[in-house]
Amino acid sequence: MSAHVGVAVIGGGQAGLSMSWYLRQRGADHVVLERDRVGHEWRDRRWDSFCLVTPNWQCRLPGYAYSGDDPDGFMAGAEVVTFLEKYAASFDPPVREGAEVSRLRRTGKAFELVVNGEVLTADQVVIATGGYHRPAIPRVAERLPAHIVQVHSSQYRNPRQLPEGDVLVVGTGQSGCQIAEDLHLSGRRVHLAVGSAPRAARRYRGRDTLAWLDEMGHYDRSVHEFGDADEVRLRANHYMTGRDGGRDIDLRRFATEGMSLYGRLRGVESGTIAFGGDLARNLDHADAVAEGIKDAIDAYIERERIPAPVEKRYEPVWTPGVPRTSLDAGAIGSVVWATGFHRDHRWIEVPVFDGRGFPAHDRGVTSCPGLYFLGLPWQHTWGSGRFAGVARDAEHLCAQITRARLMQVTEGVSWLAGTPTETYPDLEWAA
Repeated sequence: MSAHVGVAVIGGGQAGLSMSWYLRQRGADHVVLERDRVGHEWRDRRWDSFCLVTPNWQCRLPGYAYSGDDPDGFMAGAEVVTFLEKYAASFDPPVREGAEVSRLRRTGKAFELVVNGEVLTADQVVIATGGYHRPAIPRVAERLPAHIVQVHSSQYRNPRQLPEGDVLVVGTGQSGCQIAEDLHLSGRRVHLAVGSAPRAARRYRGRDTLAWLDEMGHYDRSVHEFGDADEVRLRANHYMTGRDGGRDIDLRRFATEGMSLYGRLRGVESGTIAFGGDLARNLDHADAVAEGIKDAIDAYIERERIPAPVEKRYEPVWTPGVPRTSLDAGAIGSVVWATGFHRDHRWIEVPVFDGRGFPAHDRGVTSCPGLYFLGLPWQHTWGSGRFAGVARDAEHLCAQITRARLMQVTEGVSWLAGTPTETYPDLEWAA
């Protein structure tokens, strides 16, 4: 790896590869730095039965898209890894695997990156490491009895991994609900702490719900079209599953089949796990969101006069009685923390973060000239952190990178130390 590069892309997932594809189309001097292997996040941080929630037809990256015989299906984890590997092979990006960036700072007109202990300088940098870095486990975990095995959702693989005994799953985002289902289907006794995450029906009126929303233009809406962009970026994803061809996840039905549901986890004291009394409210909220999506689809169908089958609305199959607010920790053999992730940008020594530590940006462009983010949740639209929309964001950033480089060319100086541009023949790509 040379000591200097025009553009350094940090992260070799779908975001980093998409960025590389556009840069390669422009003939840009760049490198993609991946600390592990291409597809690492999908290969090593998903459970065995994992599959995408988004349908295969939404798997589209620059110059490449799903071409199998099941566009309405849902790729399993291993298939996602293969998809990314084939994408990389299709245009041979300059990826350096095993290249961990431990420091990034601005020095004069260039950026300095410490990669595996060595220094690399770059004119521009794209941080494409996503928004899910360190597992978020609440401090209350320290109060659980020593006999309980604790794993984060990113470490969970299958029910056989956990010791015998009941399993407590904390969190009902997409990961928590799907892991609870995985354990439930295996015959394990599951206790589920239910939060306020919304849900959505897998299908409605003859089509996948996501297909309706895509046709309605929902996924083209910018985050700034909503009332509070910061709040939208923090929202939990709607839970459903692509398992076995795709279906709803109905926690009420799980309760009729023996799964124990509780409200939010509140604390642990003297061997007792305490929960809030908000179970009914949380279940009702999830159902209300799902029905609200159906209302929007109904209105669209009527407005556009689309012939679609009429479907009976959801009716709750179970309603909690007096809420159970405690559980004997002695009955629990293991806990799965499906409580999300923290961002970890401690290695970035450039002041581009807001008061909460989030990257401050406009469609990935920061206040520091030459520094960009790509692949963040809701960076611009719902699909920004997903296969569905990362290409649009990468194309936008490539245009910004090209414009910035062209400005340097017209000023007649290099980006490093004022060297005449004629000594840099690679600058021709900016025109």
